[in-house]
Amino acid sequence: MFTIVKQSDLDYNCSSEKDVFIMKIFNSYTNQLETFVPTHEGVISMYICGPTVYNYIHIGNARPVVVFDTVRRYFESLDYVVKFVSNLTDVDDKIIQKAKEEGVAELTISQKYITAFLTDVASLNSRTDYLKPKVTDYMPKIIHYIQDLIDIGYAYEIEGDVYFRVSKLKEYGKLSNRKLDELISGARVEINEKKESPLDFTLWKKTEEGIQWHADFSDGRPGWHTECVAMIDDIFGEQIDIHGGGTDLMFPHHENEIAQCLAKNHHSVAKYWMHNGRLNLEGEKMSKSLGNGVLVKDLDVNKLAFRMFLLSTQYRSPMNYRQEALDVFVKEWAKTQKSVEQLYRLLDVNNQLEENKLVSSMDLLEIKTYFKEAMDNDFNTPNALTALNQLMKAINQKLRHKPDFDWLNQSLKLVNEILFVLGLDFPLLKLPEEDKALIKAWENARVNKDFALADQLRMQLVSKGLM
Repeated sequence: MFTIVKQSDLDYNCSSEKDVFIMKIFNSYTNQLETFVPTHEGVISMYICGPTVYNYIHIGNARPVVVFDTVRRYFESLDYVVKFVSNLTDVDDKIIQKAKEEGVAELTISQKYITAFLTDVASLNSRTDYLKPKVTDYMPKIIHYIQDLIDIGYAYEIEGDVYFRVSKLKEYGKLSNRKLDELISGARVEINEKKESPLDFTLWKKTEEGIQWHADFSDGRPGWHTECVAMIDDIFGEQIDIHGGGTDLMFPHHENEIAQCLAKNHHSVAKYWMHNGRLNLEGEKMSKSLGNGVLVKDLDVNKLAFRMFLLSTQYRSPMNYRQEALDVFVKEWAKTQKSVEQLYRLLDVNNQLEENKLVSSMDLLEIKTYFKEAMDNDFNTPNALTALNQLMKAINQKLRHKPDFDWLNQSLKLVNEILFVLGLDFPLLKLPEEDKALIKAWENARVNKDFALADQLRMQLVSKGLM
């Protein structure tokens, strides 16, 4: 069911010393920075709220994708098995509306945009090898979960609709820091005379339009807030380590997930709740329904540069997207990629590549420590990028002098470790022997000041894409 990642399967590992693993994560549920301790030694369970698949994702939707992919990568670099789950909401009013507009079945719409979503995820160099439960595949489990809430008195059915009794749960509002009395007195919810309280939220709604399922309460479909918590309950069967998503999901979605889980299982779904800040477009909120967002598929820059841009702000802080700001990282990434390629090429051409070189040079160890401390401090990716920048400066300085192949191999190992964690890794391919010989001949011609031959060889290198 899960993708199991072992130490031997990873290309780059910053450390395997779990006994010295000390991490601080800001827990949205307790509103404080806490030492992270997984429930099970060597294993970390994560659930991230995924998309409602009725349209292409915009760059704001991409931020949690990149943030939690980076979190996963860091845990894996430390040799932890990560059970990573992110759902696909393929039942929703917006999907039904889209299907009506296009004259096709709802599942045709959802499958089209599931494929598009995963394509966009991969384009951001985020992993897609995780469990992706779809609501339509979990309907019996969701119906059973709702029935359990009815049986224990935390939910009630009226005319085929099922609602959760918020008033029975004194902890309601803890995640979003809202008090129950204040919510009731100032509730901005639709008036529904059937409900016992204006705050009671829908677990199941009787429907006559669109796809529906049979349940004892009625033929209909589930409310959004029950889908995730029911899937988590079935897949993991216990409180998970991390539940993540955007800050816009804290209330009411995540608050309502917690409410149902507290009622049924007496825990808050996850030990640690993580929420990433919103990415605004020129200061305005992006919305697929409003159509004012930049779609990931339409970004005409290197997607790794965009990923670097997203990581340049600590994940909990809001960000503002401007083309001028992104352009800075387009240039920065181009320089980084070129330097890494030059480093690799130098070692390859001279047949000096050493796999899995031990990083032992003091200057490199200092950078490695700075990077790890940044990531251990609530995934401080801006500081992690600072460590990468320091490393690139050191590499560029060394490339201008007589090659120290031992140091260069160590630096290649370290830069690969850092790029893997940040999701900025890219293929580095060994050259065929004939290409190595051509480069060597060009270098010798320059040293011997045979500029005519050097120009001729250079043109051949350019035609091969080697310069």
